[in-house]
Amino acid sequence: MADASFDVVIVGTGPGGYVAAIRASQLGLKTAVVERERLGGICLNWGCIPTKALLRVSELRHTLGRLGDFGISVGEVSVDIEKVVAYSRGVADQLSRGVAYLMKKNGVAVIQGHARLAGPGALEVTKEGGVAETVRAAHIILATGRAGAGAAGARTRR
Repeated sequence: MADASFDVVIVGTGPGGYVAAIRASQLGLKTAVVERERLGGICLNWGCIPTKALLRVSELRHTLGRLGDFGISVGEVSVDIEKVVAYSRGVADQLSRGVAYLMKKNGVAVIQGHARLAGPGALEVTKEGGVAETVRAAHIILATGRAGAGAAGARTRR
């Protein structure tokens, strides 16, 4: 994408960012989001949602281990941690694709890269490979959440 101009650009696509983008577009504003990682933000991709998926698996394992208390006999219950992690990632991936669908459906441009304020009404977006472009907007919304929040706080950030 060459240097671009929008009415509104939102930096970050967590629940605050993607909802703001959808609403701005619905109001007739030319809208874009800038995301450096995966659409949906920390909670959807690394924190709340994958953690809840893992907790559900743990709950199921615990319940199956107590079936004998209810007079039900089954064979040995085992856990394949690789499949458990794949399940958790699959849940997050599906929801992230849902956010991508909502962006497309509402006509919101998605710009992958690391955004930096570059003066009034301007962002410098550095894409993979170090290529930078300038994105201009009458309105810029910073919806980057809180770095280090939640279960993903220990993740190494770029």
